[in-house]
Amino acid sequence: MALIVQKYGGSSVADADSIKRVAKRIVDTRRGGHDVVVAVSAMGDTTDELLDLAHAVAPIPAPRELDMLLSSGERISMALLAMAIHSMGFEARSFTGSQAGMITTAEHGSARIVDVTPFRVREALDDGAIVIVAGFQGFNRDTRDITTLGRGGSDTTAVALAAALDADVCEIYSDVDGIFTADPRVVPRARKLNVVSAEEMLELAANGAKVLYIRAVEYARRHGVMINARSTFSSGQGTYVLAEGMTAPEGSEADQMEEPVVAGVATDLSQAKITVIGVPDVPGKAAEIFKIVARSGANVDMIVQNVSAAATGRTDISFTLPKAAASAALRALAHEQADVGFENLVHDDQIGKLSVVGAGMRAHSGVSATLFEALSTTGINIEMISTSEIRISVVVRGDDLAEAARVVHTAYGLDGDTEAVVYAGTGR
Repeated sequence: MALIVQKYGGSSVADADSIKRVAKRIVDTRRGGHDVVVAVSAMGDTTDELLDLAHAVAPIPAPRELDMLLSSGERISMALLAMAIHSMGFEARSFTGSQAGMITTAEHGSARIVDVTPFRVREALDDGAIVIVAGFQGFNRDTRDITTLGRGGSDTTAVALAAALDADVCEIYSDVDGIFTADPRVVPRARKLNVVSAEEMLELAANGAKVLYIRAVEYARRHGVMINARSTFSSGQGTYVLAEGMTAPEGSEADQMEEPVVAGVATDLSQAKITVIGVPDVPGKAAEIFKIVARSGANVDMIVQNVSAAATGRTDISFTLPKAAASAALRALAHEQADVGFENLVHDDQIGKLSVVGAGMRAHSGVSATLFEALSTTGINIEMISTSEIRISVVVRGDDLAEAARVVHTAYGLDGDTEAVVYAGTGR
């Protein structure tokens, strides 16, 4: 008997029929002799609808009350899922995040898990029940308030439960068959990977891949949790995400670790570019600029500084950051313009980032050349470049990003024989 933690996203529990389908899958796992703990997201677009409702009654909703509101979405789906399982003749107990022992920091809307004390979950498992836990939420001991975990919160809930319970595997269900070599909505001939390293998955998630969230992957890597990304709508084995030293289950499609040069191509349209023009080319000016940006709360991704113009002694510095953070960063920089001494600011929110990721890059030459040649032959211009040991990222025009992803995917030999299937259309 294994202990399996499963997570189902919003598209998997979007309506009553979907909830009954998920309940059957959970019951089938229990019939297979396994203990089952489930983390569940809010139904469909419930969270977005609750956010819209909050902003309709208050332009800036109080963070504490917003968490109370948003956490209700997962409580609805957990209770309905438990009811559906009961109707199939199996005992199920639903728990909120706080009841399940998800202890978090106090930040509303972006709390982080600091401890998991799943005593009630253990008791329910010992009694033979299937356990359903509301994802995305927790409890702060100091304030005694409900908190929410932010983006990817239900994934992180599932992985944290798997770590605390010493589960055999954490299955993350969505509407695609696993981790693909690219987003199948962007690259139709993307190919499913049987296995991917946690290191590669971290890079893919950080650079736009949406099937798994980076916080959940990092938590799994740090605590030794095996993730299996699967589809709610098919019976395929999905993709195993393996930390260092892990091997996929014997007999699975992934029981031999694949080591391709390039594991996948990720795309991201959520970033903007700011160029600080005419910066005095003297020591300390870049530090001043990025201290200002940091104080605005922006998380900078890529940075490029041009060569100083000999005639003026000035240079330009460009950097990328999330679109949502650009306005605050621009205001902060403009406020300090006289002190820093730069000439102007240019904001561009029509960019796209393409990233090529693969652990095999460490031992193979020519990976960069293949990327640049593929983009060149298509006439796509590169605006910025950033690299790590296992990743190359480039910024291109946003309108060119989908085509860039397809040609680069083909150039690395990643295309599959058939088009990938996305069952519900969201990727979650």
